[in-house]
Amino acid sequence: MRTWSEPRFHSLGSEGIMPRFYNSATARFEHAPLQDNKATLYVCGITPYDATHLGHAFTYLTFDLMQRAWLDAGVDVVYAQNITDVDDPLLERAQATKVKWRDLAAEQIALFRSDMHSLAMLPPQHYVPVTEQITEIAAAVQTLLDKGFAYRLPVHDVPPEAVAAAPPAGESQGSAAATTTSPAPDAPATTKYDIYFDHQAVSAAGVWQLGDVIKLLPEEYLRLSELRGGDPAREGKHHPLDPLLWRAKRKGEPSWETVLGKGRPGWHIECSVIAAQCLGTPFTVQGGGEDLRFPHHEFSAANAAALYDTPLAHIYSHVALVSYQGHKMSKSRGNLVFVHKLLRAGYSGSEIRLALLNHHYRSSWEWFDQDIVAAKQRLALWEAGFKEPGSDPQTAIEVVAQLRAALANDLDTPLMLGIINQAAQTGVDDPDYLVKAVENLLGVTIYSTPETGMIEL
Repeated sequence: MRTWSEPRFHSLGSEGIMPRFYNSATARFEHAPLQDNKATLYVCGITPYDATHLGHAFTYLTFDLMQRAWLDAGVDVVYAQNITDVDDPLLERAQATKVKWRDLAAEQIALFRSDMHSLAMLPPQHYVPVTEQITEIAAAVQTLLDKGFAYRLPVHDVPPEAVAAAPPAGESQGSAAATTTSPAPDAPATTKYDIYFDHQAVSAAGVWQLGDVIKLLPEEYLRLSELRGGDPAREGKHHPLDPLLWRAKRKGEPSWETVLGKGRPGWHIECSVIAAQCLGTPFTVQGGGEDLRFPHHEFSAANAAALYDTPLAHIYSHVALVSYQGHKMSKSRGNLVFVHKLLRAGYSGSEIRLALLNHHYRSSWEWFDQDIVAAKQRLALWEAGFKEPGSDPQTAIEVVAQLRAALANDLDTPLMLGIINQAAQTGVDDPDYLVKAVENLLGVTIYSTPETGMIEL
């Protein structure tokens, strides 16, 4: 799918520092392992049923900065992002607003692209809607059935005689009888099956263990599963935490004809398959918001381990949540600050970035309406401070070295803003060089610069 145009990137005549990042899975700061000087990054994309709010923007800004740190250090980057363009929240919103779900998705994807362009985000090389990968995802689910890492459950809305004809829930699902995509020979034609991931079977095989991404108490896993799209109370599952891989066709829901019959994918398997196809496994960094650690990233990793016999990623990176009016920004609560509304109010993408950059990505924080005003004032201070060399200026090269060190140290953007503030007050001997460095490293445009010396990412 089409993304958005790339922001400009300047040649600075030197390379930065190889960055290190906090690995959520190991609770350590690590230098990401590279292959042939290439970093591969996968970030979970939007479910397009509402516009981009500042919580989204804070997440995508973090991984934009991660790429900028690698690129400044001379590393090649391949970035992939999915779009969950068929899912329950999208279908529910479409029904509530009496809009076709595809039209709603297309509208929100276009708005997201526009917001990302305005915020000078680096676009992914692979931008993949789930609806374009249904066949591949279904084939992966069939592979999990064949390996004995998945099982079928009859859907609840079929007649009782159809349920009676379904394979017993405890039967080995690796057998030929269990892996067929057709109903049992004597079952009514209406028999349909959902397919679930057997996480205990995968654990027993030794390729993945629950807790590889996040270690929690059993009751916390159950609570978060129920809160974040799971169905731990469904009868017949081998284990309450087992996530859905494939949802059989229901009346009024979109579905696709596949090797599994008619239906649509579950959530976690989508990212496992798309990431592996775009980047291979294990790729360098799996990124997303803190609320994706469980169950999404845990079971995406489990799916991939079961499919490919490798870890999904080397590093897991998670961005803290943003609050507004005393609560975490959420669509259900309605306390959202939208990027496009700030843009329409006359604030620039650089000003919005600066408001977000004032917070470290691993620290939860609350947005206040005054934040964007303070960011505008900060940008005006920088513009005034770098119009010409100061009377007792700092060396621009030394300031850039400080900025590179802060960025390479787990994206310490608050420190970077403090360094630039100080430089704006004292002045620097080469303002144009520093302005270009700020645009490269932080994606913030202080003032228009000539196109000479510019290279494209």
